[in-house]
This record gives sequence, structure tokens and C-alpha cells, in this order.
Amino acid sequence: MPVLSGLIVSVDAFFIGLSLGLQKRCRFLYLVIINAFLLWLCILGFFIAGRIYGFITFETDYLVGFAFIGLGLWCIAHYFVCERIKQRKGGESASRKTIVLVGLVMSVEAMLITMGITFVFLPGSTFIIPLTVAFAHFGYSALSFFLARTKYVKRIPAFLSHLISGVALIIYGLMALFVEFGV
Repeated sequence: MPVLSGLIVSVDAFFIGLSLGLQKRCRFLYLVIINAFLLWLCILGFFIAGRIYGFITFETDYLVGFAFIGLGLWCIAHYFVCERIKQRKGGESASRKTIVLVGLVMSVEAMLITMGITFVFLPGSTFIIPLTVAFAHFGYSALSFFLARTKYVKRIPAFLSHLISGVALIIYGLMALFVEFGV
């Protein structure tokens, strides 16, 4: 069940890879570097979750839920702010700073996914959780990155992939909160 959870909640990485693939300045090497950092953060999140679980006095679903909602809102808002700045300056493609920020958000999101799955499956959680989340993120984002380079997918507006990715994170957050409220 933890492996299945890691695969399911990593689907938003597909849309992050798609949005990076639609940017001309982004290279596949950047995606590999982002995912290497993501793997490290997933492992760190797994160990942190195991250590802090006993110290959290409130339900961890609140923490996971609000964190995902915040990340989703940030992802959507960041894209539109960057687009507004780009239009003012007359730029054509995303800067490396934007690619790094998207990579950091994707990595922190994967770390939170790992922590959330670890919280749910404690005390029976295993090291397979961070590995599944990290490799699922890499697989989904790499697949969509290469799909974005095809002539059919290039017709998709870049804002749509950012919007879907942000909404997916918000939905994960709402699901965590709904589980807590018993809805």
C-alpha cells in the first residue's frame, strides 16, 4: 500500500515535467539534477517523519493538507507572476531562476509526500517509501518532459500544465483534510 500511495500521489510530477519540457531553456539534465535533489529530500523527509511523529500533538493530516494547499497555490501564483514580469520585459522563455524554483517546489512537495505517507503507515513504514516517491517523480516528469518536445504536445499552452500541477497539489491537500474530517 505505501508503494501504491507513492505512485499515485506523484502524478503531479507529470505536469511539472510537462511544464519544464515546454520551456525552451530547460534541458533534460536540469530535470535529472532536480530529481537527484528530490531523492535526497525524500530520504531526509522519511527520516524526519519517523523522528518527529511522536512530538506532533495535532493530527498530521492537517500539516500535510495545508502544506499541499500552500504549495499548489504558490505554484499557480508563481507562474502567473512570472508571466506578468516576462510580458513587461518582453522575454520569451523562462529564466534559470524559474526552473530552479520549480525544481525546489517539486522537491519540497515530494519530501512532504514522503513524510505524509510515512505518517500514515507508521510504524510499519519502510525505506521503500522515499524510493518509490522519488523514482515515480522522475519517471513521470521524464516521460512528460519528452512528450512536451513532440509536435502534438507543444500546442498545449504552458499555463495549463502549471495550473493542473497546482490544482493537483491542492487536491492532495484537500484529500488529507477530508480524511481528517471524515468526509
